Amino acid sequence: MESIFWPMFLLQFLLLQMSYNAALLQAVSILLQRRRRAFLERAAALGPSVRLPPLPTKSRSCWMRVRSRDWWERVVLREFSDAEWREHFRMCRRSFVKLCDLMKDVMSPGEMTVRPAIPLEMRVAIALYKLGGCGEYRSIAYRFGVHKTTVMKFVYMFCKGMVNQAIRHFIKVPSLQEACAIAERFESKFCVPQVIGCVDVTHIPVLAPSDGYMNFLNRKGWTSYVLQGVVDDTYCFWSASCKVPGGAHDATVFKQSQLFSMAHLLPKHTCDIGGTPVNFVVLGDTAYPLLEWLMKAYTPSPSLTPQQNSFNIYLSDARAPMEIAFGRLKARWRVLLKRSDFHYTFSPYVAITCCALHNFCEREEESFGQAWMEEAAALERAVPQPTTQSYTQSSKAGEAVRRVLTEYVASNFPLRMQEQ
Repeated sequence: MESIFWPMFLLQFLLLQMSYNAALLQAVSILLQRRRRAFLERAAALGPSVRLPPLPTKSRSCWMRVRSRDWWERVVLREFSDAEWREHFRMCRRSFVKLCDLMKDVMSPGEMTVRPAIPLEMRVAIALYKLGGCGEYRSIAYRFGVHKTTVMKFVYMFCKGMVNQAIRHFIKVPSLQEACAIAERFESKFCVPQVIGCVDVTHIPVLAPSDGYMNFLNRKGWTSYVLQGVVDDTYCFWSASCKVPGGAHDATVFKQSQLFSMAHLLPKHTCDIGGTPVNFVVLGDTAYPLLEWLMKAYTPSPSLTPQQNSFNIYLSDARAPMEIAFGRLKARWRVLLKRSDFHYTFSPYVAITCCALHNFCEREEESFGQAWMEEAAALERAVPQPTTQSYTQSSKAGEAVRRVLTEYVASNFPLRMQEQ
């Protein structure tokens, strides 16, 4: 009996549950009908002036917006002169074609089955236009006839491809033969022997994160990354790094750079100066330590000898290529002068890419407009560079090399006095 009772009980329970749900649904339906009828009666009593118009029928929109690429395809490719190419893309058309050939492994379009792919030349042009002018994604997209996310994609693709793959074509440590030629040119121009480069830093504006904001705040009160570079006498970078927030000291940036960690890989070639073998050296300012391969001037003091004062002046003149290189870098690639809309983690890619493009333009002997320098000077006044903080650490080997170079310069060239 029990085996028959339980199935019958479950069946009755399910039937009661179904009837209850049906009654509930019927009650809800009746309630909604009453409310709808009451709403229509009130709307009719208010008059026809307040009745809502019928909803318009929604037409199906096209899945892809039509955009005009007339400026790129007709104006730029067919009518631009070399001067106009330099103004908009910072290089002439011949150099642009060469750069596209170097970047084809990075930015060439893949196979597309839905619509035609954007060609390589247009992709590179979009990236150069952004780096040279720091325009908004929206305005650049309107000019080239693409979506703003497409502009951002190509800029990120270009910069990451440059740093991860193509950088070896543009920034590299000089070979022994190249280092000897650089040292000869430095001595003929500035009278200091065995110099193969100058090192310095500049601050690049960035949008700092809310978490850790103070680490990016430099001594002038604006947020930045520190870009460190080493240039030769032709204003070309052979070392560049940008990974330390602007609140760090220059010496801290130097010790975290690739130059410091790989100093033993620099070319070696000793030269006998006053009976002392002296290897290649790099020139820095007072913010750097004095090392055997890194020279800096004597700390200004009334106790300095005339030879030491003269050496300071010669050394200051020899560091002029560093200041000129940074000036030309920022004037040509103005994205480094403004607080751009890049994520702060991507800003180092942008800075190193601009250094590589600067080398490319210098080696291609691209002309440089004086108006660019004037525009850069006006923009840089809004974000003044922090003053240099001295760093007193020195090594005995560095002091010995500096003493030998001081005696060499004083013995072979006229003593110079600081102008009052």
